[in-house]
Amino acid sequence: MPLDRDALDALRMDRSADDAAVRRRTRPLIIGAVVLVVAVALLVAWLFFKPTYISVQIATARVEQDSAASGGGASRLLNASGYVVPRLQAVVSSKVTGKVSQVLIEEGMHVQANQILARLDDSLARDQVDVAKSQYAAAQALASQTEVEHANAARDLERSKTLYAQHLVSQSDMDGAATKEASLNASLESARQQADVAKNNLQLDQQQLDDMVIRSPFAGVVVSKDAQPGEMISPNSAGGGNTRTGIATVVDMSSLEIDVDVNEAYLGRVHAGQKVDAALDAYPDWHIPAHVVSIIPTADRDKATVKVRVGFDKLDPRILPQMSIQVWFLGDEVTGNVAPPARVMVPQAAVHKDGSTPYVYVFDDGRAERRAVKLGAVTGSDVEILAGVSSDETLIVSSDKPLSDGLRVREAPAP
Repeated sequence: MPLDRDALDALRMDRSADDAAVRRRTRPLIIGAVVLVVAVALLVAWLFFKPTYISVQIATARVEQDSAASGGGASRLLNASGYVVPRLQAVVSSKVTGKVSQVLIEEGMHVQANQILARLDDSLARDQVDVAKSQYAAAQALASQTEVEHANAARDLERSKTLYAQHLVSQSDMDGAATKEASLNASLESARQQADVAKNNLQLDQQQLDDMVIRSPFAGVVVSKDAQPGEMISPNSAGGGNTRTGIATVVDMSSLEIDVDVNEAYLGRVHAGQKVDAALDAYPDWHIPAHVVSIIPTADRDKATVKVRVGFDKLDPRILPQMSIQVWFLGDEVTGNVAPPARVMVPQAAVHKDGSTPYVYVFDDGRAERRAVKLGAVTGSDVEILAGVSSDETLIVSSDKPLSDGLRVREAPAP
């Protein structure tokens, strides 16, 4: 029986429509996979080729010109740091070793010259004085008795001479009277010398008693009380480690001046009698007129500095010993509109050192640029930059991680 091809064709499945449907369903998956592969490749490439940044916290400070160095008036040639020091100061101690019985001063007390500051236990010294007085009195009494006996012997000798001349006494009696007078004269001289020795001993013991009283050597202010009643005191700590060497420290406030160390490279800018503008760190807005007293004629080779003494034109109770102070050595009066050159000041924290070479890091377009600099004088927390940076640049003051030349950095956001 012949096959009916039309019927068979009618029974055949049309797979072309299924293939088209499969292609429509798989196309988004293929496209997504390709996009994912491309994204992963781009991410890997970015991670591999991205710019290297070190995540550091930095703070920046713009270099500023010292505005106080310019303008009218006298120019500031040089600045330096120093301390207020007294020219007359003494740690008052005793001449002898002893136990403190009284302390009559407190810190901040004004004392006069020769005023009693403290007393030591003087019981033994008083006993020695009493003994010396008794010995002196006994020596004086012995000398007086010998003097009376010698006077009597001298009269006997004169009578014997008269009687001998009249042939009323023998030569033997005459010689006896002369011998007795000479012996008593020698005894009298010895007694007088013993009385002098006793007197000197009394004066020595009295001086030791007086040394038990400690007095102020000059008028001033007590700035330190160093001993209490019951403690031992000695001028050279002879009593051991627990022995005090002083009762108090007294300062003559009228002798206050400034000691500053000036770099020897700039010593040519300083001379005796030069005007100085000073400001205490405790009162930075209070400018104190001063002047150069003298330049100490020797240098400190370890620090390469020379000490300069600066005196205040007028003292003030706010000025206290050992206060830190800033000084500016002034030049001649500026005439016309000519202003002295300004100075570039930066925070000291921005300056680093490689051995003896100072350097800074300049914040330049997201990078840390190492720059060698030449330093000048220090003013408070700032230091003068003589060469290496200009007044329109920004320095890196601090960072959480070490910096290096060319390192990419990001400026920390303001808090």
